[in-house]
Amino acid sequence: MPIIAALFAGVIFGLGITVSGMINPAKVLNFFDVAGTWDPSLALVMAAALLTTAIGYRLVFARGTPLVEPRFLVPTRKDVDAQLLLGSAIYGLGWGLIGYCPGGVVPALGLGRIEPFVFVAALVGGMGLARLLSRLRTTSQPA
Repeated sequence: MPIIAALFAGVIFGLGITVSGMINPAKVLNFFDVAGTWDPSLALVMAAALLTTAIGYRLVFARGTPLVEPRFLVPTRKDVDAQLLLGSAIYGLGWGLIGYCPGGVVPALGLGRIEPFVFVAALVGGMGLARLLSRLRTTSQPA
C-alpha cells in the first residue's frame, strides 16, 4: 500500500507540475528574470503548494496516525550546517541556471527532449558523489 500511495502522490504532483507549465525551463527562468520578462506564475504555484501542504499536514497530524505507515517519519534535526547550506546553494544555482528542479524534470522526461535526461543523469551523479564524499569523510575521521 505505501508504494501505491507514493505512486499516486507522484502522479498527482507530476500532473500539477505539467498543468502549471513548470516543466518548461523557460517559464521557470522567466520567474528569476525580474528585470526583463518576469513571470510571477511560479510564485503562485509555490503558494498553492504551500497552502496544500499546510492543510494536508494539519489534517494528517490531527488524525494522529499516518494512513499507510505505522508511524510518522518526521525529521528531528533542526541545525543548519555547512552541508545543508552548500547543498541548498548548489540546488538553487542549478535551478536558476538551467530552469529545471528535480520535481519538475521528472515529468519533463516525457517530452522526449535530451535536456531533461542530461539533467537527471547529472542529478544522479551528483547524489552519488555526495554520498561518496560523505562516506569518505566519515571513514577518515578518527574514532
